[in-house]
Amino acid sequence: MNALGLSVYILIWPVISTGILIMLIVALIRDMRAARRSGEEMV
Repeated sequence: MNALGLSVYILIWPVISTGILIMLIVALIRDMRAARRSGEEMV
C-alpha cells in the first residue's frame, strides 16, 4: 500500500464518524421539536 492510499484510509474514519455524529444530532433535534409540539417530554 502506498503512502497516499494509507493516508486516505486513515483519514476517512474521522470523516465517517463526523457524518454519523451529525446525523444523530439532527435526529435528536427533530425528536425534541416533535416532542415540544405535541406537549410531551423527552425523558
